[in-house]
Amino acid sequence: MRIFLTGATGFIGSKIIPELLAAGHTVLGVTRSDDGARALEAAGVDVHRGSLEEPNTLRDGAAKADAVIHTAFDHNFANFAANCEKDRQAIKAMGSALRGSNRPLLITSGTGMGSVPGKPATEDVFNTEHPNPRKASELEGAEQLDAGVAVSVVRLPQVHDTFRQGLISPLIAVAREKGVSAYFGDGQNRWPAAHVLDVARLYRLAIEHCKPGTRYHAVAEQGISARDIAEVLGKGMGLPVKSIAASEAAEHFGWLGAFVGLDMLASSDWTQKALGWHPTGPTLLEDLSRMNYSVQH
Repeated sequence: MRIFLTGATGFIGSKIIPELLAAGHTVLGVTRSDDGARALEAAGVDVHRGSLEEPNTLRDGAAKADAVIHTAFDHNFANFAANCEKDRQAIKAMGSALRGSNRPLLITSGTGMGSVPGKPATEDVFNTEHPNPRKASELEGAEQLDAGVAVSVVRLPQVHDTFRQGLISPLIAVAREKGVSAYFGDGQNRWPAAHVLDVARLYRLAIEHCKPGTRYHAVAEQGISARDIAEVLGKGMGLPVKSIAASEAAEHFGWLGAFVGLDMLASSDWTQKALGWHPTGPTLLEDLSRMNYSVQH
């Protein structure tokens, strides 16, 4: 297939490229910059100029492809709600180019969208009442599915290697700034995780086995406790580790305060069976323990 890939120069997208090329696909990758274009060309990818801020450019790219993988997202979490709306508009634009065809559109969301109180998030659940604005992506995906677009979803946990780790990367920045590696309350809330190379392989499998309306969980570890994460970070940076009370969370963590106390346990049992996807990469704590904390990533 000729696959249109948004976020092609990003953390996950750049790892999806070799997965797709090795499987015999060709890739049309999105970038907005000359540096990005050179990187894509060097990777053996055709270049498409576009951005989330100009959804029509993404629609035009989707129109040129047999399938679309959408991983681009504006990760400025200080403007999280607005960026979720921007993602919704991007999905709507690309869907308009694919409507009425069998060409798959694989979008990206978070495992939290499958959560219900007291249970791990699962693929068969979409909590439309979830307070997280990220639900906008899946709500738009559902609208496009109803309109005849072959939409499916990959939901992400904390995706990691030794350079980046999802929300844990800004948590590291907070620890550096405050001089303490902190967790919320008793630190027993858990975050799911997966190594970026395992996640890239899942995207390839999901686009190759397109089943409209399906949701996949890119989860290798169902949940790692916030306290365990804080302790590994503290050891790596030579910082004390301590608990932060709920009343102090907003002041200490800033915008991260809305996330640090969440228990985000998530399962990928169904995904692993459906796609034969079996994660093999390092664990989150292994990657965090191997990081070079003298370098700010």
